[in-house]
Amino acid sequence: MRKGDVHMINIYKTSEVNRLEKVDYADAGCWIAVTEPSSQEIKTLIDQYGLDTDFIKSSLDDEETSRVEREDDQTLIIVDTPESELREDDTVVYYTTPLAIIIKDNMIFTITLRKNTVIDDLLKGRIRGVTTAHRTKFVLQLMLRASAIYLLYLRQIDKASNAIEQHLHEATKNQEIIQLLELQKSLVYLSTSLKSNETSLNKILRGRVIKLYEDDQDLLEDVLIENKQAIEMSSIYSSILTSTMEAFSSVINNNMNRVMWRLTVTTIILAVPTIIYSFYGMNTDDLPITQTWFPTVISVIAVIIVAIVLSKSKSMRK
Repeated sequence: MRKGDVHMINIYKTSEVNRLEKVDYADAGCWIAVTEPSSQEIKTLIDQYGLDTDFIKSSLDDEETSRVEREDDQTLIIVDTPESELREDDTVVYYTTPLAIIIKDNMIFTITLRKNTVIDDLLKGRIRGVTTAHRTKFVLQLMLRASAIYLLYLRQIDKASNAIEQHLHEATKNQEIIQLLELQKSLVYLSTSLKSNETSLNKILRGRVIKLYEDDQDLLEDVLIENKQAIEMSSIYSSILTSTMEAFSSVINNNMNRVMWRLTVTTIILAVPTIIYSFYGMNTDDLPITQTWFPTVISVIAVIIVAIVLSKSKSMRK
């Protein structure tokens, strides 16, 4: 036990009524879920269950990419799964984290560095028809759920992009650009992981890593279709985001130019009466028409002329 008296190595097995139930001891047909294991728990996995040390190290490497590897009687499948996080500024960021699946002695082990959305969905009963005794099907159902979450997050990214785009015409700050950059970064993470997962799926498809039955072939094809659809969606959304960011930059520049134009016009108009009054404020008797009303009239006329000239100049630029 650790913090909060929660076992981080939990054992589950599908009951006779196809319900996932927690059990005390592991035997054939069990699923052993490992989350953020301690050094003692890692030792248990090696000594008690006989898991390969290198497989465990790879499972706990946050930078590990999707791959499939077989060593003696053990098979390691690492899948990049999507995650999301709500920041303090209410923006959502998307990233991926590795989910390691080890098959050994008719048992399935899943190892994650932290809480995993796919595993949470499995425990909450959101993945139907799961049977821990059918190892290949179990693995493919996890991968199918991961692909479904990828599609969900991609739609959320597209929705967020559209929401930001609504403010395109009035954008004068960099906040919208920064938000779009975060979405673009998320798309890069998701797209890269999807392509890595596709490589692993194709390796499984060849049937050299884990045994595929007829039903498994159909399920694997579903996973490949979902994964391919997610790759295509990420590519499309990435192109749209790039175009939107370029448009945002242009709009911001144009809006800033308008602001600078107004400031320039205001400065010029205010400078005209200042110059005239400064001229008549000189300490000399040689100035024409020294009455106080004359510089005022001249200033008003000059301001009107300057305003008309600037207005025509702006119209010609359009």
